[in-house]
Amino acid sequence: PSLCDGRFCFLVRPRIKTMRYIADIVNADKMSGRNRKYKIIFSPQKFYACEMVLEEEGVFGDVTCDEWSFYLLPLDEDIISMELPEFFRDYFLEGDHRWINSVARALQLLNSLYGPFGKAYGIGRCAKMSYELWRDLEEESEGDGQGRKPEIGNIFLMDRDTDYVTALCSQVVYEGLVDDTFRIKCGSVDFGPDVTSSDKSIKVLLNAQDKVFSQIRNEHFSSVFGFLSQKSRNLQAQYDRRRSMDIKQMKNFVSQELKGLKQEHRLLSLHIGACESIMKKKTKQDFQEMIKAEHSLLEGFDIRESTSFIEEHIDRQVSPIESLRLMCLLSITENGLIPKDYRSLKTQYLQSYGPEHLLTFHNLKRIGLLTEQSAGETLTAVESKVSKLVTDRAAGKITDAFNSLARKSNFRAISKKLGLIPRVDGEYDLKMPRDMAYVFSGAYVPLSCKIIEQVLERRGWLGLEEVVRLLNGNEFSISGSASAGLGVGGPGAGGSDSTLPLLDSTVEDNPAWESQRIVLAVFLGGCTFSEIAALRFLGKERG
Repeated sequence: PSLCDGRFCFLVRPRIKTMRYIADIVNADKMSGRNRKYKIIFSPQKFYACEMVLEEEGVFGDVTCDEWSFYLLPLDEDIISMELPEFFRDYFLEGDHRWINSVARALQLLNSLYGPFGKAYGIGRCAKMSYELWRDLEEESEGDGQGRKPEIGNIFLMDRDTDYVTALCSQVVYEGLVDDTFRIKCGSVDFGPDVTSSDKSIKVLLNAQDKVFSQIRNEHFSSVFGFLSQKSRNLQAQYDRRRSMDIKQMKNFVSQELKGLKQEHRLLSLHIGACESIMKKKTKQDFQEMIKAEHSLLEGFDIRESTSFIEEHIDRQVSPIESLRLMCLLSITENGLIPKDYRSLKTQYLQSYGPEHLLTFHNLKRIGLLTEQSAGETLTAVESKVSKLVTDRAAGKITDAFNSLARKSNFRAISKKLGLIPRVDGEYDLKMPRDMAYVFSGAYVPLSCKIIEQVLERRGWLGLEEVVRLLNGNEFSISGSASAGLGVGGPGAGGSDSTLPLLDSTVEDNPAWESQRIVLAVFLGGCTFSEIAALRFLGKERG
């Protein structure tokens, strides 16, 4: 937008596509003889690649570039986001490390605001690199937050690829369903005419300030309608009080309560509309059947039936994304698809949704989301040829590289070790949940949340060595003074657990105990609203 006719200012993310768009505007102005000044402000940081594109397009000399180091956006009382949807693709698919600097700087910012973190835990390569870079930045800046009283006890960094399963399961908590159906962006959502019961859309902020939403956001969808109808009865009762009021009471009611009631009434009708819209969409998609198939995959029962369900889902063209999601879930829980199934599902998918998805399959295979089981000997054959050509030590490195290519998901073994599938006698009570599994109808405890729970409980990775091995390692656990810049975690720092066990009594009597209760969980590559709901439940349970 122009500030006045002669100047243009662009506030942008450092994306190549955006640079080409800006270059087109500048070149069009040049062609028509307009003489303007252009300024581009990159947030959170400027990348060399963007300047290269501007140079290629012949406009680098016409623009001035600047940076706005805006790393963290508080979306709610307990959610801070970097709002970088491209992070996942850039790092996990393209292997591009450029955002790691942004993560480290965001951690440095939190550290300077809330004092040094008591203890740092993490798992995954990206988590480890971000942590190490952040520690280097701290050493350079001589720690701004050093003199402060620590306000955050533990920080837990986790790579998204540690747990793909949770991200692939259908969400059934209200906030998750709203996100799946309407897409929550930067903490707000656009409700269309089908929700507002009028001809215009409305943008609604979804956070703890919304009195109705804050009470249903973490609830299982089956309990939400009951709550909303009870809420509307209560509201009606409050309105009806007017009838028996005298003048003075009426004056108080109008000046103090009426505005709040009207606001609550508006929000209530929006959430009821949203629920109806979700119900309509999910009924069309055979939601119950899909959940049943997912639960079978998670438990490892009736795999053939689930595969047939996925084939039917593809053939009926219910939804290209949902079909892919189910295929990826099948692949990860089964440690890859058997070649016959892989070829058959891929062929049916391409025939159903179009050949342009060939690239999608290629990308999913590269990232390890949709793979086919290879015969065990193929890897060793390549390795043995390679090892003849090079020395033993180099061969070891190359073998490691091959192993990381053939990244196993090991979901079944991890699930057994951590008890992710709860054994339930009778019905699981979703209204009064007893563990984090309620976010998936009692069928599965999110792996990411279970790891966080276990590590915090044990104050490190001690006793979880087998799980760490199955998760491909890269774990670390570093105590207070270390996370302020002293201790060093080696390649498996968490394996040997370089921390002093604190006795409970010393913790309870310590005035710093209050800050120890706050845990910052950092998901690198995004997280789901189901995981947020599960962690909120865990926080409530553990006080």
